[in-house]
Amino acid sequence: MSFENEPRPIEVKALKNYLIYIKFKNGEEKIYDLKKDLEYPFFSNLKDVEKFKRIKISGINIEWETGEDIAPENLYNNSKSINCYKKEELVEID
Repeated sequence: MSFENEPRPIEVKALKNYLIYIKFKNGEEKIYDLKKDLEYPFFSNLKDVEKFKRIKISGINIEWETGEDIAPENLYNNSKSINCYKKEELVEID
């Protein structure tokens, strides 16, 4: 399966309230809400904000130091446009 047409993340930031800012190669800026995923054991380490904020791009995925990752098609298809959020909701974690 080729992901050539799938938007790839080029920038990610951990935001408060378990939101993730993603800028894609196609220029789109979206927000992924991780809260719904935290109920699954695979993502349970990320309930710790210190671990959650250590997000990075790895190849075409985003991942954390503790091994969790999200594929680009899931990021893109399951996130909302940044315009759906108020500016005060999009606060980066220090």
